[in-house]
Parts: sequence; C-alpha cells; structure tokens
Amino acid sequence: MDKFKDIRPYHDGEIRPVIDKLIENPEFLASIASFYAPRMARLFPAMMRNVAHNKLKGQLKAVCDVATMQDVIAVYMDKMIQDTTTGLTHSGIENLQEGKSYLFISNHRDITMDPAFVNYILYHAGYETLQIAIGDNLLKKPFVSDLMRLNKSFIVKRSLKGRELLLGLTHLSEYIHHCVEDNHNVWIAQREGRAKDGIDKTDPALLKMLAMNQRKIPLSENLSQLHIVPVSISYEYDACDVLKAEELYQRESTGGFTKTDKSDIESIVAGMIGFKGDVHIAFGKELDFGSDEPELIAADIDKQILQNYKLRDSHYLALQLLQKKGLLSAQEQESLDDNHQVKEASRNVFEKRLREVDPKLHKHYLFSYANSLLNKGRTGIKEAS
Repeated sequence: MDKFKDIRPYHDGEIRPVIDKLIENPEFLASIASFYAPRMARLFPAMMRNVAHNKLKGQLKAVCDVATMQDVIAVYMDKMIQDTTTGLTHSGIENLQEGKSYLFISNHRDITMDPAFVNYILYHAGYETLQIAIGDNLLKKPFVSDLMRLNKSFIVKRSLKGRELLLGLTHLSEYIHHCVEDNHNVWIAQREGRAKDGIDKTDPALLKMLAMNQRKIPLSENLSQLHIVPVSISYEYDACDVLKAEELYQRESTGGFTKTDKSDIESIVAGMIGFKGDVHIAFGKELDFGSDEPELIAADIDKQILQNYKLRDSHYLALQLLQKKGLLSAQEQESLDDNHQVKEASRNVFEKRLREVDPKLHKHYLFSYANSLLNKGRTGIKEAS
C-alpha cells in the first residue's frame, strides 16, 4: 500500500510517464515559452509552444528516474547561478555526517530558490538531495504540481479545514519522519510564507506539526529523531524585493493585499531570473534539545539562523538610508556600525536599484534589507566568523 501517494514526490517508475505528459501539455509549453521568450510567445504562441516542445524533448530525453532528473536540474541551476548571481558560497557542510539524513529548517526568502540552492550544495558535496516541502497554494495548476513533484517536492495541504486539516498535518508529520528514517534529507521553511520584511522567525506551530505523528512522547524526543539542522540562506539582493515591498505597502495603506492567481507564479519567475548578487548557504549544527517547549526550540533554531546569516553592504546601506530619512527608532540606531566600510561598487549598485523603485515603497524596501542587520542587534547575536 502506498500510504503517502497523495503527497509524496514521484518515484522512479513514474518520472518518465509524467515528463511525457508534461511536454505535450499546451499550458505548460506556453508557460515555458513565455518564460524564455515573452515577446515571441505573445506574437507567435503556437510556433513558440512547438519550439518549447522540441527543446524540452531533447533536454529530457535521457531522464528515466529521480537521479537523472536531478542531473538535469543541476545543469539548469548551473546556468541560473552563472546568469543571476555573482557567486554561491557555503559554510558548515562539515557539520553533516555522511550516511545520516536530516531535516533542514531554513529561513524563507524565495519560494523555489531557497531549497534549490540548499539542494545544489548538497548535490555537489555528494549528499542525498532533498525532499522539499511545498504548499498546495502554489499548485493550483496540475502541471505545476507535476513539475514540483518531479523535483522531489512533497505537498503540504494548507487548504484543508477543521478535522481534515488535523488529519492532513498528522499525515504530513508521518511522511517527514518516514523520509528521515528511510535515509532521505528533507527541507522545510521555518514558517508558512516568506519573510517579506526580512525578519526570520521560526513558527513554534511548525515544531508541533512535526511531532504530530507521536503525540504521546515528549516533543524533544520526537524531534530528535529528525536530526534537525538549521540553515541560513542569505542573498545580497532579493530578486523579489520590489514585489514584497509592494505587498507590504498595500497591507499598510489599505489593511490587506489582494493576491491574484498569478502572484505566486510572478514571484517564482522573478526569483529564478532576477539578480541575486552574492548568495550564501550556511548549515548550522544539529539541534541539541534541552527543552520540550516549542517556543524555546524555535528560539534555538532562530539563534543559529541569525548567527550564520551573512550580512552584506546592501544591509548596511539600507540601514544608513533609513537613518537619513529619520525612520529608525533610537534602539534601531544602535545597530549602525560606523566601522563598516561599504565598497563604492556596492553603493553604486544599491543606489541604482533603489532609483528604480517607486519612492512610496522605499520604507518597506529598505527595511526588508536592514532588518537582517537589525535582527542581530535586537537579539545581541554576532555574525559567525
């Protein structure tokens, strides 16, 4: 019996049939064509769908299982890293033991690129690649669900209500434990939704969910079975910074944000093709549980994520500009570091990007960068050396 078929990624024997179905899906082909050649796709939709079909057919012809699918994705990642970053670095990989599986809990800044970068580092270091938690709110179109499950993603059913939600979360907890016990690495974000304001904070409810498979044993005992490793993902530039600022501005000015069916897709595409500058992935140390209180465990995760978060000139520049605009509290001004030397090249890039942002969004835009620095000041955490 395939207990987790409704949420798990596709298995080896399912990969090829799903690919064959996908590359014949007109909506999927139209999306691929629009992604790579938006103007041509608008002018010649049928022709560009055919171009996308032929290109994908060639690129995916050798894919026959999960491993070969991961090889293809690694090639795509190579190009994306070359085109949209100035470098990808990592630290803390020595904290991982070969042959041991982990649940990686990271801060969440980008819908698809966060786990993609973690996965890329693990792949090239010779570790088991990730099974990735993804919310069903992102899978409204069947071809998107297929695409994600081809890439070792499993589904978090956030749309359930009442008793169905409780059963769904228990099912999810059982699946995550099953994965780790079966020697598969797993990635999940520290909370539902991205940190649009740049404040990374673990939701204690996540930890409660992870333990729903065995609620009769202490929380620390349950979670220790998952070998939890906090991961800190830091971007010099957030490819979705303007989109996030627009949402925060709308929420502040109107009390809400109207999300369309295209909002998440727009963020996914922006995250993939937008400039990110320097990207750093920092693996923390496996959690040592000294408490059964979810809030205290969450604080331990946050401490590692904050400590390992790599600050850049972009964070300091944002803080300096907020001070000039008189938008910092007295306490926040204490985070200003007069000793930090900002590179002129960094200043030029940051100011050029800011000039392209609607002035009404500047406050939220700048705080989304400055908060990474302010968080360390608020908690008294120093950056890892």
